[in-house]
Amino acid sequence: MPEPILNDHNKREYEPAHTAEHILNQTMVRMFGCERSRNTHVERKKSKLNYDLPVCPTAEQIAEVERRVNEVIEADLPVTMEYVTRDQIPPEVSLAKLPDDASETLRLVRVGDYDVCACLGSHVEHTRECGHFRISSTSWTSNPSNPSNLSNPSNPPSGSFRIVFRLDGPSDKY
Repeated sequence: MPEPILNDHNKREYEPAHTAEHILNQTMVRMFGCERSRNTHVERKKSKLNYDLPVCPTAEQIAEVERRVNEVIEADLPVTMEYVTRDQIPPEVSLAKLPDDASETLRLVRVGDYDVCACLGSHVEHTRECGHFRISSTSWTSNPSNPSNLSNPSNPPSGSFRIVFRLDGPSDKY
């Protein structure tokens, strides 16, 4: 197969945090039925993600998010990439955030059987290389008129929930 031609990627992520972002996104989708993060800022020292949610998660739910993300990391799942055309995209993969000029060939990143999404970024090879995931802070901004995520009309978003996380002890290779 010839080398696929993809859109240029405009930044270089810190692989452990970027992979942890994928795991956190899927955990939020599974726990709250929300879309993947609306805004994301992934860095070596700390990363921030915003989710549109109907209510602010409880302290117990936040602790459960952290526990589940660490459980996936500790499972040491392989992180793999595959190239597909748009007509081969699995139904669970949203292309809503792709730019209008995205290529016909897309790269899917899989975190074991836990997550799959279209992504051009850099990732670890196995989840354990991420280190320990720690939510360092959260915040909630109420916004009853937020129309940005109405994919589930019975549970519309009424606010933005921000998670700030850090990674303790990622692999030395990153």
